[in-house]
Amino acid sequence: MIIDTLKKNIRLQFLGLLSLAIFSFSANAGHHGMKKDIVDIAAGNPDFSTLVTAIKAAGLVDTLKSDGPFTVFAPTNEAFAKLPKGTLDKLLMPKNKDKLVAVLTHHVVASKVMAKDVVKLDSAKTVHGDMVMIKTSGGTVMIDNATVTSTDIKASNGVIHVIDTVLIPK
Repeated sequence: MIIDTLKKNIRLQFLGLLSLAIFSFSANAGHHGMKKDIVDIAAGNPDFSTLVTAIKAAGLVDTLKSDGPFTVFAPTNEAFAKLPKGTLDKLLMPKNKDKLVAVLTHHVVASKVMAKDVVKLDSAKTVHGDMVMIKTSGGTVMIDNATVTSTDIKASNGVIHVIDTVLIPK
């Protein structure tokens, strides 16, 4: 009888510890690994396929998968299509990698800036080192000559704001 009670208590303790371990793992996974980073979000959205191709060609995947935080003003495929004919093809050539890196890093701010914060700013310094001008008028936010069409796409390492025009550094 005593041995049966001990076995039952040991089993209950083991099950309790196992349950605690499973709960801790799932809570930890949900907090640290389940949210996608900026690159994963862009790669999972067909509207950003050109951007993802450019990020890969520029060798910026690891950078944009790092801890950040980053704010990315992400041009859509339509935004890239607005560039003068041949511009994108030239930028994607290996010999023009430095120019491509300059263009892409001109779309990134080295901090997490949510939409409610962007509207309070008139400029922001990009990772490229240049400033982008920010204007807000009647609910529309402009980053240089690009209109922000969607905001606050949260990533594990920052935030994405979608823009309709590719930003070109000066």
